[in-house]
Amino acid sequence: MENQKIDIIQNNRKISTHQLIFCAIFTALITLGAFIKVPIPVLPFTLQFLFTTMAGLILGGKMGAYSVLMYILLGLIGLPIFSEGGGIGYIFKPSFGYLIGFYIASYVTGKIVNKKSNPTFTGILSGNFIGLAIVYGIGMIYYYIICNYVINTPIGLWPLFLYCFILAVPGDILLCLLSAHLYKRIIPAIKKFNVR
Repeated sequence: MENQKIDIIQNNRKISTHQLIFCAIFTALITLGAFIKVPIPVLPFTLQFLFTTMAGLILGGKMGAYSVLMYILLGLIGLPIFSEGGGIGYIFKPSFGYLIGFYIASYVTGKIVNKKSNPTFTGILSGNFIGLAIVYGIGMIYYYIICNYVINTPIGLWPLFLYCFILAVPGDILLCLLSAHLYKRIIPAIKKFNVR
């Protein structure tokens, strides 16, 4: 009986080669997404949200979050893969909260959407919007705290809402729609490759 328990624990920890490869691919895609920018005031609009959402959808919550975490850790150790550089000091940039939001949102979106083996477009879109709310909630709170209490460049609530939400969210809503459409189309391939 004890040997069976050990086998079960070991099986739960196994990560397949497919999973590792896809995790690395999504880490690379998130990096690429950081450099595809649309300049808007205060925060540049990037494609990172698309790739972090797709990571959660395709890889599942756990592996999707791992791919985002790997991206964050690589940036923090000094690789210039964030939209504005890299290094441990990046945690003091007001926009770092959005990276934390990507990590949590990837996990939550993946868990919500993948409860069903063949989720509907509406179900996928709902999961994406929940992830979007997480990214913006964490991102804006972090932005406000860092600006007002750490780097001493105060920002009021209205400018925060304008620059960190109103100007940026329309593009991310489109990315929610795009990722839901893409995911719905590739569900059969995901099952074939067993990436979760």
